[in-house]
Amino acid sequence: MIDFPFTEDWRADVAKRVAAFPHQEQDARDLKRAAVCIAIAESEDDSGQASFLLTRRQSSLRAHSGQWALPGGRCDAGETHVQTALRELEEEIGLKLGEGMVMGTLDAYHSRSGYAITPVIVWAGMKPRITPNPDEVAAVYRIPLAQIAAEQAAIFITIPESERPVIRLAVRDRHIHAPTAALLYQFAELLHGRVTRVDQLEQPVFAWK
Repeated sequence: MIDFPFTEDWRADVAKRVAAFPHQEQDARDLKRAAVCIAIAESEDDSGQASFLLTRRQSSLRAHSGQWALPGGRCDAGETHVQTALRELEEEIGLKLGEGMVMGTLDAYHSRSGYAITPVIVWAGMKPRITPNPDEVAAVYRIPLAQIAAEQAAIFITIPESERPVIRLAVRDRHIHAPTAALLYQFAELLHGRVTRVDQLEQPVFAWK
């Protein structure tokens, strides 16, 4: 099993990796700005391992209903990506964190729906107080980082509609798709000490709208 111990030493190592990440600049002038949180917390199984917070969107939502998602959304006017991610984290799951808990950002992923989505890595602590917003979030899960960092976790398939490979991440006997899967895959690669670009990874057709 891959070891990601939820300790201050491990936190410092991750923060160093994120701070040193060489961002890829892409032309996003025609895209709307958005941000999501990859919030790191202690796993629930008393293993002492690190996990991240993943939501299941309400089935009543008009866009991407019922899908797996990281807390996040569109940037308001004048907001930084960090400010957006922290605001959405509080609005969606009731978790209020200060900017001192932010480790940094990774590459923005350009979605088929016209967004440049920047992932913000934050430290959520040992026992984050989570209160999901019932209008947006059906459930919140703590997913061990070891699950998405396993060598067989990422699956790449081809589809006739695109020349780019579609990425799927295996989680809880189901699959997470891009954009979420692409952002988590890049973070998992960073945990392995690798800088892997994900702009070439495709979304499934049902997520193109």
